[in-house]
Amino acid sequence: MPTHRHGPPWKAGAGPSWWPEGEQWPPRSGPGHESYERFGRRLFAGLVFVVFVLFVVAAGIGAVIATGIAGVAPDIRWGTIGLTVVAILVAGRVVRSIARHTWSPVRALVNAAGRLADGDYAVRVESRGSGTLQEVGSSFNSMAAQLEESDEQRRRLMADLGHELRTPLAVIRGEIEAVMDGVRPGGPDQMESLLDEVEVLERLIEDLRVITLSDAGRLPLQTEVVSLVELVEELASSYRSTASGQGVDVVVDSPSESVDLELDAVRIRQALSNLVVNALRSMTAGGTLGLVVSADEDRVQIDVADTGSGIDPEQLSEVFDRFAKSDDSPGSGLGLSIARGIIRAHKGDLEIVSTGASGTTVSVWLPRLP
Repeated sequence: MPTHRHGPPWKAGAGPSWWPEGEQWPPRSGPGHESYERFGRRLFAGLVFVVFVLFVVAAGIGAVIATGIAGVAPDIRWGTIGLTVVAILVAGRVVRSIARHTWSPVRALVNAAGRLADGDYAVRVESRGSGTLQEVGSSFNSMAAQLEESDEQRRRLMADLGHELRTPLAVIRGEIEAVMDGVRPGGPDQMESLLDEVEVLERLIEDLRVITLSDAGRLPLQTEVVSLVELVEELASSYRSTASGQGVDVVVDSPSESVDLELDAVRIRQALSNLVVNALRSMTAGGTLGLVVSADEDRVQIDVADTGSGIDPEQLSEVFDRFAKSDDSPGSGLGLSIARGIIRAHKGDLEIVSTGASGTTVSVWLPRLP
C-alpha cells in the first residue's frame, strides 16, 4: 500500500499530502488527462478532415464548371483538372499547417483541462491565439486559481479543525484513563468536567455547521417581524453581569420609536452575541461597550463599539478567516465568520473598523421591511 505524505501544502514538483509517495505530480496520465487528450485529437482530426473534404469538392466542381463553360478541348480540360488537383493538395498542406498553428493554443487548453480534472489546480495556460481563445484562456486561469484557493482553504480548515478538536478530546481521554486506572474516582465531579468538554465539542461542531450552511447559501432562517431595539436591549441585559465583573459598562443607544425588521431573532442574537463576547475579551482592563442602533428608510445599523486593545489595521483583512484569533484568545476563532454568515443570510453585511489601541467598532447593516 502506498504511503502518504504529511506536511505543508505542496510546491512545484511535489504532490499534496494525500498524493501517494513516489508518484509523479502533477499527473501526466489519468482518467481526466487521457479523456481530454482523446477529445483533443479527435476534434483536431475531424476539423482538418471536414475542411479538406469541403475544399476538394468545391475546387473539383469549380474546375469542371469553369472548363465546361469555356468550351475547351477534353485533353486541356483534364489537364486543368489535374492542375486543380495539384493545387488542392498544396492548399491542403497549407490548410493543415494553419490548422495546426491555430489548434496549438486549443490543444494546450485541452491538456490543461485534463490536468485540472486530475487534481492539478496549479496548472495555467498561456494567453495566445485569437482574441476569443485568449478570453477562454484567461477564464480558464481564473477558474483554476479559484479552485486552487478553495483547495488551500479546505486543507487549512481541516488542519485548524484537527487542532481545535485535539484539546477537548485529550482532556476527555485523560479523565477517562484516570478513572479507569483508579487515579480518580468516577464520581459526579469528574463526569461534570467531561460534560463541559463534550459541550465544547458540540459548540464547535454547531459553529462549523452554521458556517458551512451560510457559505452554501442554505442557512435555514425562521423569520418573523421582530423589534430590533428590544432584541438589543435584552442582549445587553444578559451580558451586563458578566461585563460588570470585569469592570466594563454596557451602554445602549437606540431610537425611541420601535424599529421592526423581518429576521430570525435567534440567529441575529447569536451573531450579535459573538460580537459582544469578542468585545468583552478585548477589555481585560475594563472600559465601555456601546451598542448603538440607528435607522433610516432603507436599512438599520447596529454598532458594537468597545474601548479595548483594538486590532492591528494590517490584520483587519484576516479577522474573518476561520480559526483566526490571537494567541491568548480562549475562543475558537469562528465567531466573526459565523456572525458575518448570519448577517449576509439576512441580505445584510458587516464591517470592522479599528485603529489599534483606541478600540474596535463592528457595524452591522440589515435591510428594513419592504
